[in-house]
Amino acid sequence: MEPANKKFDVLVIGGGPGGYVAAIRCAQLGLATACIEGWLNEAGKPALGGTCLNVGCIPSKALLDSSHHFAFIKHEAAEHGINAPGATMDVNRLIARKSKIVQALTLGVAGLLRKNKVEWLQGFGKLLADRQVEVTPVTPESGAAYTVSATHIIIATGSVPVRIPPAPVDNELIVDSTGALAFTEVPRRLGIVGAGVIGLELGSVWNRLGAKVVVLEALTEFLPSADCQIAAEAEKILRKQGLDIKLGSKVTGTASNNREVTVNFDSPEGKQQLTLDKLIVAVGRRPNTARLGTDAGLKLDERGFVDVDDECRTNLPGVFAIGDVVRGPMLAHKAMEEGVAVAERIAGKHGHMNYTNIPWVIYTWPEIAWAGRTEQELKSAGTEYRSGAFPFAASGRAKAMGESGGMVKILSDSGTDRILGVHILGPNASELIAEAVLAMEFEGSAEDIALTIHAHPTLSEAMHEAALGVDQRSLHF
Repeated sequence: MEPANKKFDVLVIGGGPGGYVAAIRCAQLGLATACIEGWLNEAGKPALGGTCLNVGCIPSKALLDSSHHFAFIKHEAAEHGINAPGATMDVNRLIARKSKIVQALTLGVAGLLRKNKVEWLQGFGKLLADRQVEVTPVTPESGAAYTVSATHIIIATGSVPVRIPPAPVDNELIVDSTGALAFTEVPRRLGIVGAGVIGLELGSVWNRLGAKVVVLEALTEFLPSADCQIAAEAEKILRKQGLDIKLGSKVTGTASNNREVTVNFDSPEGKQQLTLDKLIVAVGRRPNTARLGTDAGLKLDERGFVDVDDECRTNLPGVFAIGDVVRGPMLAHKAMEEGVAVAERIAGKHGHMNYTNIPWVIYTWPEIAWAGRTEQELKSAGTEYRSGAFPFAASGRAKAMGESGGMVKILSDSGTDRILGVHILGPNASELIAEAVLAMEFEGSAEDIALTIHAHPTLSEAMHEAALGVDQRSLHF
């Protein structure tokens, strides 16, 4: 049967992490499923994976990893007895490696959909009344728009970069996060608007490769979502690495020619101006609903997110929404788990989603990761708690690696010892946080981690010692 007028059990609008995972799980549960996605890759070919795989999570981590290796060779290898004078970076090969990884993974997602018999409708979906969706092919030569319908629809259209009037993106001198992943040379002077996750990660990449990086952040507090002790230590380390972080600095205007861009901003010291080779605008992301259409009566909240209940149901019968396009943290793993939960609800099963224990990660080096409540949140709520911390400077494995910055910090309830939050600044924090999330998912206590044997010597011993520290009985600090 041709796609036009075809009816499915489930239609997923969006093929990013939330969408393709939801589609796969629906198919595994025996539901006839289609996934609508119109992304075109660098070669102009249709691709799955959305922002995360194509211009977000994956390519940024590829560049972070490559730049980390380069920075190690340039600045730290000699201490290990490794002499590599004159090491250089071929930026074109750097970008080519990133693109190759992206291509492999997006093709892998297409293979997963085929394996699970999910039909990929290559185009953009617009929600119509009565659970119908108009699909507009990705290119005019692909044919005319057509309509399909489903018993259930899952909206997973993700998010797009926020644009600000004082710094209009021209994709030449002023770029968004996508453009910052495709530089063909290292800018000598690089400015970044926004000291959030994206800004710090992109700043780290190009700083390691030799750019002089200035980060302009309108807020006066650094990483306010993170635990304040961890944020303060991270700021200190990142500044030492070379990031010039200017807090309380609001961009008021920009001007550019063919060679450079001038940035005007208000700071605690007054009005200032910078001249840069490139400017990255990384002030956050907003829900992607522009192509979705609201003719069907889909309700959006005051910030433009699709309005959903605790089970991701919209105001329209049989229509769900997940991921960045709804409330909650804009994280790929959150979108994936919501996709699985919704698929199971559609199939009549119990879909589980625990928003309390979603881990956050910032892939600077050292990495920053946390789950649960921060110390300032506990204080604000009047919750009685105990705290234990262990610095990586006292970790034998971290010392052997030459990575002694940062710490593990555990917060537990004073009465029950239940873990309320875990915060890590250190090497491989993105991996270490998984133990904390698992313990919290089982409603574990700090004592549970303290009584768990951790291999020696490992970075995970810092988690063990921090748990011991909650009871004031750390052995190695």
